[in-house]
Amino acid sequence: MPRVIVFDVNETLLDMRALDPLFTRIFGVASARQSWFGQVLQSAFVTTITGRYENFSRIWAAALEMTAVRYGISLAPDDRTAILAGMRSLPPHPDVPASLERLRSAGLRLAALTNSTEEVAIAQLTNAGISHFFENIFSADIVRRLKPAPEPYEYAAVRLGVPVGRIRMVATHAWDIAGALCAGCAAAFVARPGVALDPLFPRPDITGADMMEVAEQILACECP
Repeated sequence: MPRVIVFDVNETLLDMRALDPLFTRIFGVASARQSWFGQVLQSAFVTTITGRYENFSRIWAAALEMTAVRYGISLAPDDRTAILAGMRSLPPHPDVPASLERLRSAGLRLAALTNSTEEVAIAQLTNAGISHFFENIFSADIVRRLKPAPEPYEYAAVRLGVPVGRIRMVATHAWDIAGALCAGCAAAFVARPGVALDPLFPRPDITGADMMEVAEQILACECP
């Protein structure tokens, strides 16, 4: 039986570079967007490690305040709103729609698993025009533990009605790949520009430079 293919959302499916003009206007440099999202991830990991849960939307907002302090600016309420609203209307990476269609046309089950809240995740994928590819959109918020903790992956497996080993997590983040593998999933790494796998963890059996390359390898593995 082929594995269920489960996708991370932010940066894996959706292109956060669409926010760069906003960050350039507000912070003066587009790279502030990367600084902000890096802080989002750091804060998410700290809350998970310490056992103090905060949902991802609250973490987005808190990390934005921290980024403003680092850049020495006072963040106007309208600018804060624009950035947070922008996260709900990100476009898909150009390679994503055709890749999802290729996998679904082959009969594979597709789902999404994200740290974003369910309401935000549904809005993101709907606004990106790709929500119809997924039979389920799962949020780690349900288990109050964020990826890469094992609980979100295990929850997705239960909801999908398969053992955790029958899930293949697709992500462009090394930490998500590591979390999935440690939870017992298979994984596929989308090696978009500027990202790399963590050498401290096992490598997934599928790695590709873009989503279509990954999709073709998944088909070869799951539908031989």
